[in-house]
Amino acid sequence: MIQAAPAPAGVVTLTVEPATPQALAAFGRILGRAADVKPVPVDFYKGRVLMRYPVDFACEHPVDISLATVDTRPPEVRYMERHFQHTQTFIPLAGKPFVVVMAPPSDGDLPDLGQARAFLFDGSAGFTLHLGTWHEFPFAVEDATDVVVILSSQTGYDLHQRDAVTDEAFGPDLDKKDILARTGTLIRFVPPAARA
Repeated sequence: MIQAAPAPAGVVTLTVEPATPQALAAFGRILGRAADVKPVPVDFYKGRVLMRYPVDFACEHPVDISLATVDTRPPEVRYMERHFQHTQTFIPLAGKPFVVVMAPPSDGDLPDLGQARAFLFDGSAGFTLHLGTWHEFPFAVEDATDVVVILSSQTGYDLHQRDAVTDEAFGPDLDKKDILARTGTLIRFVPPAARA
């Protein structure tokens, strides 16, 4: 039986803003050239290969590398989650843009919705979340948007332990909450237009 969503008591409408290193600082790090990280040449290739180290990935369990193909969906956030044991990473393929709604890490049981923001990634860079950053899975701007997701294998185990009534999940790595049911607030954003 599918649980009906409660009618929201309130709606938070977010303005989608560009994902820049400065805007993302409280939530995570840009993974791409835009990260403003100085490149280092690889000695073997006479300076023809430059390496950057824009993020520090941390994980307490084996790492899964998956490919998510994301289609457009309503620009509404009902669930948000955070991770305690790894710095989840998303890397776009084929340059397609996507939007991610995030709230900074919090000590409480729920995100501070007053600090929630919606970021537009233009498809040229991905990102790595700080431990504990609340987020919803990326929203595609165009159908068939491919995103590489690097995450802890523990996340999958935690998701399989979800509550049959609420669809919330909790485990050593994952804390996934039904924000609408718990707060009566629905988060929305106005999606950017798809490219012509």
